[in-house]
Amino acid sequence: MPEINHIKLANSKSKGKRPYFFDDPAVERVLNITMAVAMEHAVTRERLDTIERLLEAKGILSKSEIDAYEPDKTAALERQGWQAEYIARILRIVQQELEALEHPENNRDLEDIAEELGQT
Repeated sequence: MPEINHIKLANSKSKGKRPYFFDDPAVERVLNITMAVAMEHAVTRERLDTIERLLEAKGILSKSEIDAYEPDKTAALERQGWQAEYIARILRIVQQELEALEHPENNRDLEDIAEELGQT
């Protein structure tokens, strides 16, 4: 199975106009980033809780042993890669807005696309 490039995937652009809920684009951007972080955190926290409970219930590791863990160089590099992918997902909206500003010729309204499809 081919490896997924999460950074490239986070930069993929959906078709059509992005829905906006606030008049101020900065508020919209912060809300999108906050919601992305909240979702990532909620999923991670739930999975971490499950793992810690299973490890402790099976007598494999205690929470204090987990807290005392210090990663080696390989683990630290793997974590660094994960963090880069995570930040790319969180800041996806900012990247897409920058791309839209750099290439306005690629920005198309959903109405324009629908009109084109209706003519074929």
